[in-house]
Amino acid sequence: RASSSAIDKAMDALVVPGFTRLGPALRSRLGHWPSAAAPGSMAGRTAVVTGATSGIGLVVARDLAAAGAAVWLVGRDAGRLVSAAETVSRDVPGSILRTAVADMADLDAVRALADLLLAEVPVLDVLVHNAGALSAEKRLSPQGLEETVAAQVVGPHLLTSLLLPRLAAAHPGRVVTVSSGGMYASPLRVTDIEMGADYGGSEQYARAKRAQVVLNEMWAQRTDPNDVVFHAMHPGWADTPGVRTSLPAFRRVVGPLLRSAAEGADTIVWLAASPEAASGSGGFWCDRAIRPTHRLSRTRRSDTPARREELWSWVEDATQRMR
Repeated sequence: RASSSAIDKAMDALVVPGFTRLGPALRSRLGHWPSAAAPGSMAGRTAVVTGATSGIGLVVARDLAAAGAAVWLVGRDAGRLVSAAETVSRDVPGSILRTAVADMADLDAVRALADLLLAEVPVLDVLVHNAGALSAEKRLSPQGLEETVAAQVVGPHLLTSLLLPRLAAAHPGRVVTVSSGGMYASPLRVTDIEMGADYGGSEQYARAKRAQVVLNEMWAQRTDPNDVVFHAMHPGWADTPGVRTSLPAFRRVVGPLLRSAAEGADTIVWLAASPEAASGSGGFWCDRAIRPTHRLSRTRRSDTPARREELWSWVEDATQRMR
């Protein structure tokens, strides 16, 4: 067991072995690694998955449905949602599926989504914040926020806040935020979390992902874990439609070492479904183990209690933005 732990930590520290498909291939052989969600294990439970029309989000929706959960698929495009639901229905006959159109960058749409779920779902067992994209060009949300920050930080925070009573009714509900290993390169930023004239898609994405991880920890500190458990995770380097579109050069270089969408989705499904993941609130996970949130001294220095509180206040204020 000690040698397995040492191998696991070494793979993570070296990045490439841990982040690529080598990570799950080796770690699944180091210890106990059952299926992420056994058939029927989530019968009677309800899950909401944002960004569910392709890639990792679609796999998560499919696997939770295969485990017996009623799954709400959330996405920006109605046509793609219909196609995604048809795919899950074909792969999981008899699955219980609902769809909801909502752009997580649009706070009005997030509020409308919450109203729908509050009306339709008395108990929400799992909320997976998976929606997100890396944009090469700066875009603004309908409320004037930078779109990456709006969709991946402010929108999810607002949705969590609004759905908290339904999540708490599950005793405990689970919130799983899909972050990225890219956040390791970014210090915690608040006043400049939204990039201006210096905009760069990868850097803006990393800033948002760092904020996600910090907010996950803060939600855990503010919420009784008997009511809601909060997990953040990174899926490693997966070959998803988003990577193909936004990072073609990276995809060419890493190539066959990229994880499949299913390998990227495994820990999300495990965190959503496994009895073992009903604890550890506030953790940052990859391949079913808690990982460090900092690798560089400069990012660690930025992560102060005062700046964390400043981030929380900034996001809370941002959720009140109107058109």
